[in-house]
Amino acid sequence: MIRFIGKRLLLAVPTVVLVTLFVFVLVELSPADPAVALAGDDPTPQRLAELHHELGLDRSFAARYLEWARHALHGDLGVSPITHQAVSSDLMFRLPVTASLVLLALVFTVVIGVGLGTIAALSRGRVVDWITNAIADLLMAIPPFVAAVLLVLLLAVSHPIFPATGYAGLADGVGPWLRFMTLPALSLAVIPAALLTRQVRGALIDALDEDYVRTARAKGLRRRVVVGKHAAKNAAVPVVTVLGLVVIQMFGGAVVVEKIFAIPGIGSLSVDSVLNGDLVTLQGLVLLVAVVVTVVNLIVDASYGYFNPRLRTS
Repeated sequence: MIRFIGKRLLLAVPTVVLVTLFVFVLVELSPADPAVALAGDDPTPQRLAELHHELGLDRSFAARYLEWARHALHGDLGVSPITHQAVSSDLMFRLPVTASLVLLALVFTVVIGVGLGTIAALSRGRVVDWITNAIADLLMAIPPFVAAVLLVLLLAVSHPIFPATGYAGLADGVGPWLRFMTLPALSLAVIPAALLTRQVRGALIDALDEDYVRTARAKGLRRRVVVGKHAAKNAAVPVVTVLGLVVIQMFGGAVVVEKIFAIPGIGSLSVDSVLNGDLVTLQGLVLLVAVVVTVVNLIVDASYGYFNPRLRTS
């Protein structure tokens, strides 16, 4: 298993490097100019040239990329020309906020998706199965921002159970954190829960039709043992694949959800950076997201080796 993970980790390093290089190319082609944002209204050409020199924008692309990569290896992602704050510090402050939001949304996704998918698989062809599929289809048609508005209207305005906007960290207590994070997390979990429901249903049905499951039933094992011990583990590989994609999508969906609920995470920071033309912060954000995606994929690959030992040698 260690060798299996080591191979995946070695493959992840060039992926992160290529992502950072690709982002630098996009930034180079972008019409946004941080010097214009800093210079204010009607800047003179001389003032713009001074700012370009101060920001290092008058140097070659290769020189700027290599210097940024060298500093990034030491945890220094530069200083934002807009907020004048260290990008690394800002990201490390906001990452736990978004990570806690995604984690809670993932819990909702697993509880709803695995629960409904298992019920549908065990009730295949019955009314319960049809109702579960209909619920999944309905949830997949609701985008996160629409779900956020509907949840606010229902559970914050009509029935003031949860606050409509704002944020409370775990340092303020689990209760306040759950009150502020429940609606945003549910907004993020709507579509993933529907996708997971469909995936769990299909994977579990396929597993239940295998010969080893029929053999286990013929031996007189209880249904709970047959499903939980034999079928569920073999159905887990495609489900884990979906979960890995879901986590990555949730980080993308957090951009909209955090803005709606006024949550100070990396999603709202990315929106502010785009609107302000803060290319330094955007580069740091993309690097952070690339690392997060790499770690998630590594965890998914490791889970493959756990659920199916034959994949460790691939």
